[in-house]
Amino acid sequence: MRLIFAGTPDVALPALDALAATEHVIAAVITRPDAPAGRGRKLIPSPVKARALELRLEVWEPARLSDQDFLSRLRAAEPDLCPVVAYGNLIPQAALDVPRHGWVNLHFSLLPAWRGAAPVQHAVIAGDEITGASTFLIEAGLDTGPVYGSLTEPVRPTDTSGDLLGRLADAGAGLLVATVDGIARGELVPVPQPTDGVSLAPKLDVADARIDFTHSALAVDRRIRGCTPAPGAWTTFRGERLKLYPVTVAAGSDSPLAPGELRASKSAVEVGTATVPVTLGQVQPLGKKPMPAADWARGVRIEPGERLGNSASTRPAESAG
Repeated sequence: MRLIFAGTPDVALPALDALAATEHVIAAVITRPDAPAGRGRKLIPSPVKARALELRLEVWEPARLSDQDFLSRLRAAEPDLCPVVAYGNLIPQAALDVPRHGWVNLHFSLLPAWRGAAPVQHAVIAGDEITGASTFLIEAGLDTGPVYGSLTEPVRPTDTSGDLLGRLADAGAGLLVATVDGIARGELVPVPQPTDGVSLAPKLDVADARIDFTHSALAVDRRIRGCTPAPGAWTTFRGERLKLYPVTVAAGSDSPLAPGELRASKSAVEVGTATVPVTLGQVQPLGKKPMPAADWARGVRIEPGERLGNSASTRPAESAG
């Protein structure tokens, strides 16, 4: 079949590579326009654009898929099918109507669970034990189209969203190829999603990644892992932001700690939660590189009773001055 692939970030690369290795023809690749990045705000191509150029594929970077110039170009290309992986823009009906077999999305959840932009992050935060990937026919609703196929993937106890998404991207590439092949042979008919089990996974922003130590240790652990690597879990210490990397739930703690309260030893730093403490892994103070929490604690000289998570957090009054 004649394909036009749409995708933008790294997670779409396994699918692009897998489709490029088939007998199907990729007539063009649609991706988001170059975006400014870094201190110099230099325009950087998307990972999908960079890989497409390596594969010597034609790249389209429309600002909006509703633009008439883009729609005319799409019609002229006469695609049979448009596979999509993490493109990042809604596809208007005028574009959905062009390919003979429509647009097929690889989505990283077991639909109808976790419809939306951040299914993997939400699965980790919610404590799901099993998740997966689905291919479905895109329609006007948000991830509501009928499903062609799916696969399952266990969520490991130490998975970050980045770990899990990497595995799903690799496995999902094979699922997408199988879906495209099945559509080409006329063997696949999409099945409507059930009405039960619907959950939503909106994009997580920086505020969502702030860690609340008044929650349980399990909830703190899951939210940190779910927000790693993006948008990046964080808290505050002495009024400044401190980025947090995955923690472990402390076992056999000598004495309880109040939520956010710190206890440092030579080799570890514990933080209180609503249940048992968690042991910090790496942390990253503002303007510095990630470091082991014990090294950070020695540098800042934590005082008894100091806490994470309070924007007004300072040394205790009796220790001030």
